Amino acid sequence: MNISVKSEYALQAVFDLATQPPGEPIKIAEIAKRQKIPQKFLELILADLKQGGFLESRRGAEGGYRLAKPADQILVGEVLRHMEESKNKRTPDNPFSDMWSRVDGAISAVVDHTTFAELVRDYNKSQSRYVANWDI
Repeated sequence: MNISVKSEYALQAVFDLATQPPGEPIKIAEIAKRQKIPQKFLELILADLKQGGFLESRRGAEGGYRLAKPADQILVGEVLRHMEESKNKRTPDNPFSDMWSRVDGAISAVVDHTTFAELVRDYNKSQSRYVANWDI
């Protein structure tokens, strides 16, 4: 499965927001810096995610973006489909169409059952395994 850079950045941005305490909006520049995403590109992505109902925004000096609903209610597959919906280039009448349908089904079986809360929990767990042992 080929996922566009835009979709990959969208997933990273939603993941970043899922790691933040709920409620307070996070500035675009902070997300861009943490996730190493060009800020101008991120602005477009966040606006698209807001339009898709995944994010909310607040204007002004204390403004920024936050998740529109809890991370355990946002599926990775929903975000991917929203970002990739205009890119479906496959023609239904070719020798690979049945295979690609099965591939899409297998991918959907994973991303449609994975929430951003699960990703955050699994990531945090994997990071806590690598605590340095300082024996002297």
